[in-house]
Amino acid sequence: MIKGQLYTILFFLLTLVMFSSCGRKGSSADNVPQEDTLAKRQLQGIWINKEDEVTFFMVKGDTIYYPDSTSLPMAFQIVDDTLYMKGANEVEYAIVKQTPHFFSFRNQTGDVYELEKADDETIMKDFQRKQPIVLNQNMLIKRDTVVTWRDKRYHAYMQVNPTTYKVYRTVLNSEGVEVSNVYYDNIVHLSVYADGRKLFSSNFYKKDFQEKVPASLLDQSILSDITFQKVDAQGVHFHAVIGVPDSPSSYLVEVIVSPEGACQMRVQ
Repeated sequence: MIKGQLYTILFFLLTLVMFSSCGRKGSSADNVPQEDTLAKRQLQGIWINKEDEVTFFMVKGDTIYYPDSTSLPMAFQIVDDTLYMKGANEVEYAIVKQTPHFFSFRNQTGDVYELEKADDETIMKDFQRKQPIVLNQNMLIKRDTVVTWRDKRYHAYMQVNPTTYKVYRTVLNSEGVEVSNVYYDNIVHLSVYADGRKLFSSNFYKKDFQEKVPASLLDQSILSDITFQKVDAQGVHFHAVIGVPDSPSSYLVEVIVSPEGACQMRVQ
């Protein structure tokens, strides 16, 4: 009798735990923010700045396109009156007001932009391009230097090779909206000879400098060049230039090839 009652109580408690667990799961799922599909539909089309009537962006499907040829298209979502845009980073913008023909939001600097939907089909020409332009010098650069130190003749050969390795840099455009530009990185070949004998020969990649350059800068930088600096008792000195494209931000890493052919690096 007592044993039966105990089994009944245990069964009842287990049932309560199961229902409680299911209830919490359902509640959690119900609380997950859902994308506002109506707001996304209303945002489709070309939008112009209400103030100066300059084309701002075009929305097609899940993607925002910019009229300039250097900014990459960005995926977007609208959730709870917030516009989420995903390029190299995910950025959110508070929506101030939205109707089928009007859209205003607050950019990253706190300014409110008011946009109107364009009804002039000729504006479509601003977006008629196949691919965003990739920014780079896109040039093969060759140079060599001959120097003498204590009767030893050094010959340094450097070659900058453009590649198809893409580097993404995020910037704020003139409207205070974060956009991503794409650049091509380089591989730089360096060879050093002493009295006609090869001391050192190697290709340098941006990743070779990851212990010398902060990761936050390296991610958005390209290996721009390696240039000769001087020769002394330590060997032949070069400067590797790792820089953020279209920006004054750069790092100089000294590359030294010793008379024995060893290579070392140090930050300038």
